[in-house]
Formats: sequence, structure tokens, C-alpha cells
Amino acid sequence: MRAAPTILHLDMDAFYASVEQASKPSLRGKAVIVGGLGPRGVVATASYEARRFGVHSAMPTAQARRLCPNGAYLIPRFTLYRQVSDVVMAMLRELSPLVEPLSLDEAFVDLEAGGVAFDAGSARATGERLRADIRAATGLSGSVGLAGSKMLAKVASEEAKPAGLLLIEPGTERELLAPMSVRTLPGVGPATGEHLRRAGITTVGELVEAGEDELVRMVGRAHGTGLYRMALGRDDRPVVAERDAKSVSVEDTFDVDLHDRVRIRGEVQRLADRCVQRLRGSGHSGRTIVLKVRRYDFSTLTRSETLRGPTDDAAVVREAAARLLEAVDTTGGVRLLGVGVTGLADYTQEDLFAQSLAAGTEAVDGEGEGEGGGPGTAGTGGAAGGAEPEAADGAAGAREGSRPPAEAQEPPERRWAAGSDVRHVLYGPGWVQGSGVGRVTVRFEQPGSEPGRVRTFRVDDPELEPSDPLPLVGDTDTATDTDTDTDTDTDRGTD
Repeated sequence: MRAAPTILHLDMDAFYASVEQASKPSLRGKAVIVGGLGPRGVVATASYEARRFGVHSAMPTAQARRLCPNGAYLIPRFTLYRQVSDVVMAMLRELSPLVEPLSLDEAFVDLEAGGVAFDAGSARATGERLRADIRAATGLSGSVGLAGSKMLAKVASEEAKPAGLLLIEPGTERELLAPMSVRTLPGVGPATGEHLRRAGITTVGELVEAGEDELVRMVGRAHGTGLYRMALGRDDRPVVAERDAKSVSVEDTFDVDLHDRVRIRGEVQRLADRCVQRLRGSGHSGRTIVLKVRRYDFSTLTRSETLRGPTDDAAVVREAAARLLEAVDTTGGVRLLGVGVTGLADYTQEDLFAQSLAAGTEAVDGEGEGEGGGPGTAGTGGAAGGAEPEAADGAAGAREGSRPPAEAQEPPERRWAAGSDVRHVLYGPGWVQGSGVGRVTVRFEQPGSEPGRVRTFRVDDPELEPSDPLPLVGDTDTATDTDTDTDTDTDRGTD
């Protein structure tokens, strides 16, 4: 524990949803839910307006729709979230060389190591300045906690939400923590919390009263000792800069169980390509390829293959993932697939052919897990995004014998996911509000503009194309149509 509150914890407020509200003027002040949109989708983040209806992260999207039927349900746009996160993290590194990111929107900072704070007054001034700078650079709000330890700084930022700052003066820790729920402490999840509740312990103060010996008896020596120290506000963990990634992975949860073995192989190949893109983007290569399969009954199988050396070659990863799939029984259906790479390194083994031939395989079977997380700790996908938009099975599986010749087949219908970025030749940048029955509805607006006009087009309109996200702050392209009328207007091309 430090004698001065010079450890800062920053937590951006409802990050994904706040980014969406900032980039889509018509959604400001409204309920926004970001996550998977299919029947098996899960909420990644809900805006504070949506939380008033009881919507929260990790909730099934179907349940969220029942609680908040009029909310805006959008797919995650991780490319934009990472861009905004990079801006925020760069600002933190200007304060100190010791920055410990926990996720895209959360990090610890050792202010003393950066020479910007040595007491409560300078720490508070630094925290307030950081919040103002983040607002100016991104248009978003973040909550800041300041304390003499990492645990207390995180508690403080949670108490400061939304858009606030809380500084815990050294010596006041026990008084502050005493009335809080035991779930406030790191490592106390639902199971431990329920175990303590049955013993009559629901607050941090009651943990202290129970004593270390009783807690050790209840939850074991390592956990019990740690709980008691945290209940007293004791935490000597240092801020560790740039923790190395241990794995890179992607996964998809499908709206309908996959039974077609050819379709399953195709999805695994697609996931392998996405995983390699992310691997290369992180500047790594890896030795172990991991395949994750969650079956219809929620049982989860994990297969892994270790190569002779690290690789970032898409063909090698695809081949390894395909071999791993051959060892998995998919009878009955598959609800989730994931591909990951572990054993990361910052170089690549040149003899890719040799390592592919000499690869060894090991299998680890696991039981059903939650919807979130991929084969590795860096994965994203199933819990937040669900399956990527692609042609439905029925569209791909026309009746045998009735399919026209290849040259006569019509191109597959384009899919437009709610929340995705688009650009129209005449009307400029906008985003998809919804689609169906061969039509797509687009609102034409951009960060910093007034709420824009809504227009509807055919899904195959050649003048409408997917687009990259626009920056939240700074110069943006001006749309050709500057009309801010929010009434829906059907474009002449759809008549």
C-alpha cells in the first residue's frame, strides 16, 4: 500500500455503446444495446439509458429485447473501438511508462512512476485533466479512480461511474469498504458470493469480522488469506506495463445449429483466416493451433496441434484447423466454432512445410462453458458478435436437381447488419438501421452532425456500399444530402 493515492484506474463509460452514440447522432440519449443480434446473441454493452430497463452485459439479446423493445440493437464495430482505444491508451502512456491495459476501455496507470503525481492534490489534478483530455480527443467520458493500490483504485472508479472521479485517501480504506458487497472484491464471483451469503457474510465489513481463520476454513487457505487482506484494503500488486498476450483467437456462435459437415469445414476455414489476420495485426506468430467446438448439447471440445515452430501463415493454420476438425464428432449439430493460436512469438519459422508435416496433435475435452471467450484469452466473437452475416443455409441448399447452371445463378443477396457503416453515391456516409424483405433502411448522418434523414433502398442497390467507420472527432466527409428531416423517405430506386 502506498502512502499517497498515485495509482489511477480509468474505466470508459459503457464504452461500445458510448462509441455508437457518439458516431450516430440520432442515438444520443437513447437506449443502445451492442452485441449479437441473432437468437443466441449476447449483450456486450448497454448504454446507461438501456440499463434503466434492466439490460446489462452478458444478458441474452432475446431477453434484452423483451425488457427494452424500443432500444437500438447494433452489431459491435471492433475496428472503430480499437481505434478509439488506441487514442485513449496513448494519452495514458504520456502520463507514465507504467500503463497496464486490462481491456480496450480499462487500464491502471502508475502516476508516481511518470512523475506527474506524488500526493492527493496532484493526483486529483492529473485525473481531472485526463478526463477532460479524453473528452476533447474522443467525445467520450471515462470514470477515474485514485488510490494507494490497484484494488482500491478499481473500486473507486466503479463508485465514480458514470463520468466521475473518486479519490480514496490512504487510511480511509476500511471505512469505505465496510458497507460494500463482498462481490466488490476481486475474485469473489457468483459461486463464492453465494457460499459466503449462506454463511451470513454479505458485506466486506462482515468478512473482516469473520476473521482470517474462518475464511480459510470456508474457502481454503490461498483464497481465504487473499480475501481477508483485500477486505482490509491491503493490496501490494504493482502496475505492470504491457502484459504480453498469451493467445489470439476468434469464434462465432450460430443462430441455428450447423449439421452440414461441408458448411462446418467452411466456417472453420473462414475463422482460421480471421484468426491469422488478427495474429498478424498484433505482430505475432504462434506454435499451437487450437480448435474449439461447442456442440448442440453445450458440451465443448477443444483440440490443439503444436507445430515445430511459430507461424503466421494462413495456409498452415487452415490446414491444421482442418486436421483438428476431422477428429471431432459433429453429429447432432454445432452451435459454436472457434480457432485460436497460442504459444505466441515475435518471429516466424521459415520451414512451414516441414512444421506442417511434423505437427503433433493433442486433445482436451471440456464440458459446456458460457457463451463468452474463445480458445485463448485474446478472443472475441461468440458472446458479443454471433455469426457473421452470410447467406443462410436454406439459400445455399436449393433443391437438388432444380439448381440452374452456374452461369445462370443469381448472385447471393447482400446482407446488411444493423449498425454497420455504409456510403451512398448520392447521400454520402450513413449506417444501417435495419433490413429485410429485400430492403435496407439507412440513416445518413455522421459524428458531429445533426440527426440525419432515413432512406430505404433495395439490398442490391449498386450505389450503396459498405464503408469504413468515420472518426468520432475531427474532419469527416460531408454528405451530399444535408437534409436533417428524420422522416423515413423511400428512394425512387426502390419503387
